[in-house]
Amino acid sequence: MKLIFEKSIKDRDGYSLPGDLFKEIKIEDCLPEYAISKKKKLLSEVSEVDVVRHFTKLSKLNYGLDDGFYPLGSCTMKYNPKINEKLASLNNFTYAHPLAPEETVQGSLEIIYDLNKLLCEITAMDEYTMAPAAGAHGELTGNLIMRKYFVDRGDKRHKMLIPDSAHGTNPASAAMADFQVVEVKSNERGTVDLTELARLMDKDTVGLMLTNPNTVGLYDEGIKNIEKIVHHKGGLLYYDGANLNASLGIIRPGDAGFDVVHLNLHKTFSTPHGGGGPGAGVIGVKKDLIPYLPTPIVAFDSTHKKYYLLDLGSKSIGMVRAFWSNFPVLIKTYVWILSMGPDGLYNASETSIINANYVLAKLKKYYKPAYDRYCGHECTVTGKEYKKYGVKTLDIAKRLMDYGMHPPTIYFPHFEPYAEETIMVEPPESESKEMLDKFIEIMIKISNEAKTNPELLTTAPHNTPIRRTNDLVAAKRPILTYDDELKLKDELKYKDKNIDF
Repeated sequence: MKLIFEKSIKDRDGYSLPGDLFKEIKIEDCLPEYAISKKKKLLSEVSEVDVVRHFTKLSKLNYGLDDGFYPLGSCTMKYNPKINEKLASLNNFTYAHPLAPEETVQGSLEIIYDLNKLLCEITAMDEYTMAPAAGAHGELTGNLIMRKYFVDRGDKRHKMLIPDSAHGTNPASAAMADFQVVEVKSNERGTVDLTELARLMDKDTVGLMLTNPNTVGLYDEGIKNIEKIVHHKGGLLYYDGANLNASLGIIRPGDAGFDVVHLNLHKTFSTPHGGGGPGAGVIGVKKDLIPYLPTPIVAFDSTHKKYYLLDLGSKSIGMVRAFWSNFPVLIKTYVWILSMGPDGLYNASETSIINANYVLAKLKKYYKPAYDRYCGHECTVTGKEYKKYGVKTLDIAKRLMDYGMHPPTIYFPHFEPYAEETIMVEPPESESKEMLDKFIEIMIKISNEAKTNPELLTTAPHNTPIRRTNDLVAAKRPILTYDDELKLKDELKYKDKNIDF
């Protein structure tokens, strides 16, 4: 498909304005000097119908949850009820101004307040902040709360323990909070090595950031011992709830001794992320940590029957985001929880777990599991057995696209000797047995192709709008403009037929 620039015809345009409308106006009078480019921009000259058809065709090339199965492990990309989107787009919500007087936005504040109570009940925490705008932003907020807690006590702790099976952004978030990141190795079961944890947990350690189920999709069997080891040395337990889709109504992190809980509302609670957002990485804490939450939070004045924004005072880590966070995400979460109810939330997790174990049981004959045991809401298999045929996990994922399915997460997590050439599949509760059987059938076909005709995989995909790309060229020579593309095409002179522009 041609770029919009390649459809350009000199002097063709898609608008018409009165000729003398801007006769007296100079661009220098409208924009500051720094914003005015001295170089003429290459803009496409096309008609309105050309523009409409071009971008309509582009939209049809996209792949999303409304198109088909999207089994991205550790991401919970699931179908969402459209009623949630409808309610979040009601005018009273979309037109509400965050600086409006509190008495004019009582309904919006009530939703934030009630959602806080619902999440506290689901996770056994005492208070939540809705401020963080995304998952990693929530992690950073949780780390800053833990940091402020120890600073307030005059305890100069500087190390954060993070398992090698933790959610991928944990180490970066801890480092941004100025902690020294210390990795905790996994045992042969794929969970935290308790001996290693006990050795590393000392008086200089803030605590442990634990993802449960972890990024291999496994519940940690040693939670009680982990809690004792960390708390015995005065540390705090941080629960990364990126994989909470496996726990709703089954376990509550607060009951297991966690002090800080991070939830991705945009994963578990009806707003899967993708395309850059929006997100909401809310943070819940136990009572002793409430004073350190970001300010403000929504409170309720029972005397005057009024919701209001409460400043948490001098111990707070301050504001981490202006206004009400990503409010539409909060609305969708609120609607989903109320519509599901306790039984529905439990059933969602139960179905997710059954789906993942079904996929694992059907595929493990063809793709060796990273750990051959029951999993949570996602399973991790590997493609390492196909290396002898010259086929990598990347090739398996590319071939899957030829069959019209989005590939699962690949090469994550990666910690040898167990999790190598990984394929992480998360079939959430919204997927039917028929869809899972179709996915399994295709994966078995690809397994056979890898053994009998590996070139089919190493040159895949064949049936997609964009064919096999050169990942190295894409990383080192990104095409940001039409001029970049022309220059790169000229340099390569189409020598590599596998490169598709």
